[in-house]
Amino acid sequence: MEPVGGGGGGDRRGSSPADPRSTFVLSNLAEVVERVLTFLPAKALLRVAGVCRLWRECVRRVLRTHRSVTWISAGPADAGHLEEHCLVRVVAEKLENVHILPRTVLYMADSETFISLEECRGHKRVTPMGSSSNRPQEIEIGESGFALLFPQIEGIKIKPFHFIKDPKKLTLERHQLTEVGLLDNPELRVVLVFGYNCCKVGASNYLQRVVSTFSDMNVILAGGQVDNLASLTSEKNPLDIDATGVVGLSFSGHRIQSATVLLNEDVNDEKTAEAAMQRLKAANIPEQNTIGFMFACVGRGFQYYRAKGNVEADAFRKFFPSVPLFGFFGNGEIGCDRIVTGNFILKKCNEVKDDDLFHSYTTIMALIHLGSSK
Repeated sequence: MEPVGGGGGGDRRGSSPADPRSTFVLSNLAEVVERVLTFLPAKALLRVAGVCRLWRECVRRVLRTHRSVTWISAGPADAGHLEEHCLVRVVAEKLENVHILPRTVLYMADSETFISLEECRGHKRVTPMGSSSNRPQEIEIGESGFALLFPQIEGIKIKPFHFIKDPKKLTLERHQLTEVGLLDNPELRVVLVFGYNCCKVGASNYLQRVVSTFSDMNVILAGGQVDNLASLTSEKNPLDIDATGVVGLSFSGHRIQSATVLLNEDVNDEKTAEAAMQRLKAANIPEQNTIGFMFACVGRGFQYYRAKGNVEADAFRKFFPSVPLFGFFGNGEIGCDRIVTGNFILKKCNEVKDDDLFHSYTTIMALIHLGSSK
């Protein structure tokens, strides 16, 4: 490397030209280059890929080995900047050190930051979040949010979908569902589904109509109803503030295993919450390369459990200490007791009516296993 500084007669006795042997190694030995590049985050890898053809091929191979889901979360401890939400700031900082190349991103944050308190109608928004090394937190006051970063995973397809309610067209065309993997897809395993602007007239009916098109299949369904949507990929961006619709992700691939359990109104203390987690544990879903989701009613949480906080998230961690947990508290929950592992199903889909999938004052806990890490 050239010494830093201006030209002229500075003392250069402490500097020397690059060692020709190291230059040869870094220009010709792919094994060494790859080993060095494994320590770099994805953004740095993309930059150094332009050095030469050898480095470009090494970067490509290194990125192929980084296939684990990554997450970034933010909470009240990260808040305090009035000009931007804490999740926006934390994501901007931590993306610099992410080692995967995200292909799909699911991000959620408290709605009070993005719409007025009047529109929230007094509903709190909390974000269960955690990692394999931290206790998941049910954050009921203050800013919070998370971003789940999904890389391209061999043998698994994750496709986003977004259907906007159109008063002139009451039904979805079959090709719309097929294109996003919701129909004519024998490898479909899991659908995360969310209705937005749920307080608008007709929003809930539209959500149920969309879900009914694929709810009779042998797949996991989990999700809920939220206040609003911020989409970077919508065909109508920015969205009309009064627009209603359905968004989500479809997960396809024979390596996927998944399960959901419903915590109904009878689950109202630590003992019954842990009993529900035991049902989820009975599914025997592998915990490595698995993520957890918690979609709960705004009526649950601290007050529901008689001034005890974090009850459901703590129950989850007791049985799944190495599985990260994410989610929200919304205005309605979607799901039921259902397990899809190929050999054990708690409740078959043809036994579940559409009415059994939509709830209030409940919590849906879900596990999604994305195959064994290679």
